Amino acid sequence: MRRQSLVDTLEEIYRQYHQRAYVHPDPLEFLYAWGDVKEREIVGLVASCLAYGRVTQILKSVSAVLEKMGPSPYRFVTRSTLKTMQHAFSGFRHRFADGDQMAALLYGAGRVIRQFGSIENCLASGLTPSRENLLPALTHFFCQLTRGRHSPGHLLADPGKSSACKRLHLYLRWMVRKDRVDPGGWRCVAPSDLIIPLDTHMHTIGRRLGFTHRLQADMGTALEITAGFKAICAEDPVRFDFSLTRLGIRSELDMNRLPQRQR
Repeated sequence: MRRQSLVDTLEEIYRQYHQRAYVHPDPLEFLYAWGDVKEREIVGLVASCLAYGRVTQILKSVSAVLEKMGPSPYRFVTRSTLKTMQHAFSGFRHRFADGDQMAALLYGAGRVIRQFGSIENCLASGLTPSRENLLPALTHFFCQLTRGRHSPGHLLADPGKSSACKRLHLYLRWMVRKDRVDPGGWRCVAPSDLIIPLDTHMHTIGRRLGFTHRLQADMGTALEITAGFKAICAEDPVRFDFSLTRLGIRSELDMNRLPQRQR
C-alpha cells in the first residue's frame, strides 16, 4: 500500500477520534481538573501507574487515591511522612498493588520534588544533549523515584530492563504533548522524543502497519513502532496514539479500517 494512503487513513482516524468527547472512560480524564502543573504531574503519575486491568476498576482506584490525598496532591506528597501515607492507604488494593506500594510511590514523588523542585525537573536532570533516546533519562528517573527500602513494586516499571514501560510512556505523553486531548505542562522533553506507549492493541496495530514483525511486546518493539510513526510524523511520533487506541474501546472503529502493510 502506498505511504500516502496510510497517512491519509491515519489522519482521517485522528480527525475523527482525537477529541475530548472520546476520552471517557480513560484515566487521562483525571488530569483535566488540575490547572497547576505541580498538581497535575502527581495526578498523572497516579493515573498512569494504575492504568492496567479493567477500566472501571482503574477509574475507581484512581478516584480512591485522589480522595485520600485531598484538595492538593502536591501538599500531600511533599508534607506527609511515609508512615502517614501508609496509614492513609491501608486497605487499598488495585489488582496486584497494595497500599504500601502506593505509599512508596507517592513518598518517592515527594522526595524527588523536595530534591529537584518538581517531578519534571527530576526527569530533566537525567537528560543529556547527546542522547540517542529517552531511556537513560527514564532509568535515572525510575531510580530516583524508587530509592530506599520501600518499593512501589510493579506500579512503576524499570526502563533499564526489557519492559515496554507502557504506563511510563503514557504518563510522558500526557505531560509532554499539549492539545485538545493531552493537557501537557512539561517542557523538558520535546514531543519528537516520545516513545509509543505499547500495549497489546498498539502491538497489533504496529504489526498490521508493518512497523514491526517482533512477537514480543517489549521495549525493542516499542522503539521499532515509534520509528514507524516517526517516519510519518517526525516531530510528534505518538500523535496518533490516542485515536488509534480507540480501536479497543469504540465499537464502531474496526481494526480492518487500517491497511495491512508488508514491512
